Amino acid sequence: MLRKVLVVLAVLFAVAGTARLVLPRPDPREGAVKQLAFLRAAIDDGADHDAQQLFPEGYFFVNVLYGLTWVQVGLDSPARAPEALREANWALQRIQSPDGTAPFDAALTPRYGVFHAGWTNWLRGGILALEPADSRDPTEFTRESEELTKAFDTSETPYLQAYPGQAWPVDSTVAIASLRLHDHLVTPRFQPTVSRWLDGVKTRLDPATGLMPHQVTPVSTGARATSQSMIHRFLVEIDPDFARSQYGIFRERFVTSLGPAVREFPHGVDGAGDVDSGPLVFGVSLSATAVTLGASRVQHDPLADVLAREGDLLGVPLHGLHSKRYALGLVPIGDAFLAWSATARPLVAAEQPEAGVDVGWWWRVPWLFLAWLPALVVWGFVRLTSRRTDGRGAADQ
Repeated sequence: MLRKVLVVLAVLFAVAGTARLVLPRPDPREGAVKQLAFLRAAIDDGADHDAQQLFPEGYFFVNVLYGLTWVQVGLDSPARAPEALREANWALQRIQSPDGTAPFDAALTPRYGVFHAGWTNWLRGGILALEPADSRDPTEFTRESEELTKAFDTSETPYLQAYPGQAWPVDSTVAIASLRLHDHLVTPRFQPTVSRWLDGVKTRLDPATGLMPHQVTPVSTGARATSQSMIHRFLVEIDPDFARSQYGIFRERFVTSLGPAVREFPHGVDGAGDVDSGPLVFGVSLSATAVTLGASRVQHDPLADVLAREGDLLGVPLHGLHSKRYALGLVPIGDAFLAWSATARPLVAAEQPEAGVDVGWWWRVPWLFLAWLPALVVWGFVRLTSRRTDGRGAADQ
C-alpha cells in the first residue's frame, strides 16, 4: 500500500507540473489578490520587520510592493478599486512611518534619499490614479514631485544619493518615472527635468554593455541584472523608445536560453552574489528573474509567460480558499515581488507592441523531464522492491 501511495503522489506531482507548463494560465490578477490576502496577514504578523533583518530596505519593500500591487489590480479591475485604494493608502502610511523611514537619512536631498522619495512618490501617484478624476487632490503628490525636480535640477549627475555617499541609477529611474506619472495625471510641467535626465543617462552608460550602470557612487560598477530588471520595469514609463532599445540589450546580454532565466552578470562575466542579488545558482539570480517577469510584461515580451510558468513550477504555490503563497509562505517578501511583477502594467506609457522575440516551445522539455523524473524514479524503485519481495516469497515457499 505504501508503495502504491508513493507512486500516486509522484504521478500527481508530475501531472500538476505538466499542467503548469502547458495549460492556459489563469488570470494573474486573481492569484495576486490571494497573494495579497496572505501578505496582509503576514505583515500584520510582522513579516515586514522580519524582512528588515534580511536587507536594509526589507521593511520598505514589503509594504510598498503590497501597495503597488493593489494599485495595479485596482486599475485593471475597477470593481476592486475601493479595496485597492484603501490598502494602498494603508501601505503608504507604513512607508512614511518612523519604521519606514528609519534606515534612511533625512538630511539628504530629497529628504530620506532618492530611493525612499522615488518609490514613495510612485505609490502616491498610483493612489491618485485609482481615485475618481473629479475627486483627486494632487497637492501632496505635486509638492513631493517639486522636491524631486529641484534635487535633479541642481545635481551635477542624473543619479541622486539613496544613502550618504551612495547612489544607484535604478533609484533615480523610479523617481523620474514618478515625475512622468505626475505629468500624466495632473499638469504637464516636469518634462524639461525628465529630458535633461535622459540626456545625462545616455552619456553615462556602462561602456561594456551599453546599459545603465549598477552603482555609480562611491564607485562605478557595470550593469547587473538586480538593478536592470527593475530599471526596465520603469524606464518604459519615461521614454518607451529608449526603453525598448535598452531592454533589447538586456534581453540579449542577461537572459539565458536554458531555463530561461536571468543571470546576475552579463554573459561571459562571472561574479559573486550579494545582499541585492541573493545566492546565485550557476550565475542565475532568482530575485532578478522574478522582477524580470514584470519588466517583460510591460514590454509585452512572451518571456513573461515563460517566467510565470517557471515560477509556478519551482515556487510550489500553495492555494487556499482565499490565499496563495509561494515557497510555503516562508519568505513573504518573495511573494511581494512576485505579485507585483505578475500584475505589472504601465501607469503612464501606452501599451507596447510585442517585443518580437520568439521564445519557442522547446524550453518546456527540460522542465517536463524534471517534473516526471521523481515519478519515474519512484516507479522504478517500487518495481525493483516488488520483484525482490516476490522473489523472497517464492524462495520461502
